[in-house]
Amino acid sequence: MTLTIERIDAELCIGCGICVESCPTDVIRMDDKTKKAVIKYPEDCQLCGFCAIDCPQGAIYISPEKRTPLLTSWG
Repeated sequence: MTLTIERIDAELCIGCGICVESCPTDVIRMDDKTKKAVIKYPEDCQLCGFCAIDCPQGAIYISPEKRTPLLTSWG
């Protein structure tokens, strides 16, 4: 499985927390030591893109390689 959030650039991140607030699935958290955003639960990312859209610094990169599994019911 390819990750949806590729990375958060620590050099660009200012620690505002906007991405944490905008993520509906709680993927991003603030690191207690660095006070910057980190990808904590990448497997929960739903590729909504709100974090990247809302980041005022452009520090969040979303992989264009995300593949959503095709769900099929064989009932």
